[in-house]
Order: sequence, then C-alpha cells, then structure tokens
Amino acid sequence: MKIYFLLFLFLLANSALIAQQRDLDFYLEQAKISSPLINKSKNESKLLTLDLQQINSILSKPEINVASGIMFAPIVNHDNNLNRFELVSKDASNYNGYDLAITDGGQYQALLSVKQPLLTGSKYRTYSSKTGISGQINENNIELTSHELEQVVGYQYILCIKSKMQAENSLLLLKEIDDQLEVMKKLVESAIYKKTDLMLLQIEAQNFKSEYEMFAAEFIDNLYDLNLICGINDTTIVDLQNISFVIKPENKESSRFLNSYKLDSLNILADQEIYELKYKPQIDLIADAGLNAAYLPTFNRFGLSTGISLSWNIFDGHQREIQREKSKINLETLEFEKKRFLTQNEISKNKIINQISTLDRRIASIELQINQYNNLYDSYSREFAQGEASVMDFKNLLKDIAAKKQEILLFNMEKQLLINSYNYLNY
Repeated sequence: MKIYFLLFLFLLANSALIAQQRDLDFYLEQAKISSPLINKSKNESKLLTLDLQQINSILSKPEINVASGIMFAPIVNHDNNLNRFELVSKDASNYNGYDLAITDGGQYQALLSVKQPLLTGSKYRTYSSKTGISGQINENNIELTSHELEQVVGYQYILCIKSKMQAENSLLLLKEIDDQLEVMKKLVESAIYKKTDLMLLQIEAQNFKSEYEMFAAEFIDNLYDLNLICGINDTTIVDLQNISFVIKPENKESSRFLNSYKLDSLNILADQEIYELKYKPQIDLIADAGLNAAYLPTFNRFGLSTGISLSWNIFDGHQREIQREKSKINLETLEFEKKRFLTQNEISKNKIINQISTLDRRIASIELQINQYNNLYDSYSREFAQGEASVMDFKNLLKDIAAKKQEILLFNMEKQLLINSYNYLNY
C-alpha cells in the first residue's frame, strides 16, 4: 500500500515535468483561431471590400457590349403574274410573306455599344457609407464573439481546475491515511489496536482511492470538453495552470454591448438611404457604332450614334413613404431592446455581486472550521500514535475533514464561475 501511494505522489509531484502545462490564455487563443463565427466575420469584411469595388465599377466605369444579329424575311413575289422566291425584295407589291413595311426585307446588325453612367458620385458615397457601417458591424461581432469565448472557455477551464483540485485533495487525504496505516500496523503488532481497527482504516483508504479515481476521470472528461470548445484535436492529458479570476472594475462608460444597437441603427438608416437612390434621376451617356442596315448590307451602312438617356422614378404607389415607416418601426424596436438589455444587465450584475458576498461569508466560516479540524487532527494523530484514540472517531474525523475541504473547494469554484459571469456582463 505504501509503495502504491508513493507512486501516485511521485507522478503528481512530477506532473509538470512529465505532462505539458497549459494556461487559460493558450485555450482562449486557440478558441478564437478556430471560431467559425470569427472566421465568417473576417471573410464577410473581405467580401464587403469586393462589393464596394464592384459597385464603383458599375457606377463609374463604362459598360461595353457587342450586339449582332441577322434576320431574313423572304417572300414569294407574284408581280407580273410571276411566282418567284425572293430572299430580299425592295419593291414587291403582290406577295406572300411578312409585310415589307415591318421587316424591310431583313435586318443586319453588328454594333459595339457603350453606356457610361454620369453624375454618380453621391450614389457611390452612399454605398461607401453603407460598406463602412457593415465593416464596423463585422468588427464588433468579432469583438463580442471573442468576449463570449472568454466567458465560455473560462467556465469550462474552471470546471477542469475544480476536478483537478478535487483529485489533489483526495490524493492528499490518501497520503495522510496511509501514514496512519503504517502507524496502525505497528500498534496492531503490539496488540494496542485490534486487527479489525486496521481493516476499518484500510476500507476508508479504499474509499478515498475510489474518490480520487473518480475526480481524475472527471478531470479528463472536462479537459476533452475544453479541447472540443477550443477546436483542439489533441488527446494528450496535460496539466493546467491554476487561475484566480478577479472582479473587473465597474464599467463607468457605455457598455460595449450597446455598440451593437448603435451600429444596427446606423445600418437601418444606411439601408434606407440606398433604397432612396432609386428615386434619384439616372443619366447615362450612350453610344454605338457598327453595321445597322435593312435589305442586304453594304459598306456604306456602317455608322455611329450617340446620345443621353434619362430615367427617373416619379411615382410608384407611395412605396418610398412605406419604406420610411418600416425603417422607423425597426429603429423603435432596437431602442426598446436596448433599454430592456440595460435593465437586465444591471439586475444580473447586482444579483451576482450579492451571491459573491454570500459565498465570501460562507467561505470564511468554513475556513475557521477547517482550522479547528486541523488542530483536532493533530491531537488525534498524537493520541492515535499512543493507542489512545478511537479508530471509529478518527475515521469519522477524516471523513469530516474531507467533506469540509470538498465544500470550501466547491464554494471557491462557484465564486470563480460567478466572477467569470460578472466580468462577461461588465463589458
């Protein structure tokens, strides 16, 4: 038994040498690197830049197209009591076929056309403003996602630390009871204690051993969950650096969560401005050059044309007013949600502060009890070595000490979880 426990202690003491040690910052960095939401926001920002370049090309660059076509309209000419097929006819009066006044006997086109938008600077500035706001929304999403990952990863990291510390507490109690077993064996040999007393302590040692194995397995499970959250494909059982969160100072400025509401409002207004562009006049310079002929084409039918086109939406059934009203309602919805968020955020923070204060009082009380238990343990150890202590009382004392250490550990971990939640809200 002694060799078995010494082996456990040796492995624990040298875990920093055997296993790689990682801290919370490592997992936070990995979580942000592997986050699909952050990756999506970054790529959307790249797409916004390309979209703006595309809009700039549409508004400022000429559009050049090639249009070509050949249409034949043959007829059967009956003039002069003759029936003859004519692929192209200029002056037939009695015939079967399409009306020559409509077809001119055929159409032959091979044109190069150019369309150049004019006076589009204000439109581009509107789209550019919209792109800028969308870019800020993506950056804000990255910031908020990173902050949320800090809370989620921090929560799981604390669960890992809790399991680790529980295993360490159980291993420490194993060491203490193993020391007492060595003393008990000698006292049994001297007939000071009965063999049943030794068996009683050995059973208790097995209980602590089972508890240690349970917490060690729980640590591994929590570590796998931590790797899952952070996107780490690694089965190595590593040691984690202990951590102690502290409450961040009260955010005196505007909550950063409110930046989302601000940007969403600006985005609604930007969408409205883009919608309004359809009611601005659109002026285009147009031109074409090439072959454009009826009948059989000849080289003297090559030419060019140019001009200016104007399009202007004068009336569309009051759709502009309807869209403005929709934007107004969306802004009112955002304002309501913002006020609701502020109320809930403040209530949640006050609740957490109250819970932490309650835990601090309970932790202080248990610490006093643990000190008393430690003094009692020292007294029992001396009496035990002299064969004067009750084995049952000593066993119960060990269970009480284990329970108190477990209780204060859980309270401390609960406090860490609350601080982690408060720091998330206080942003």
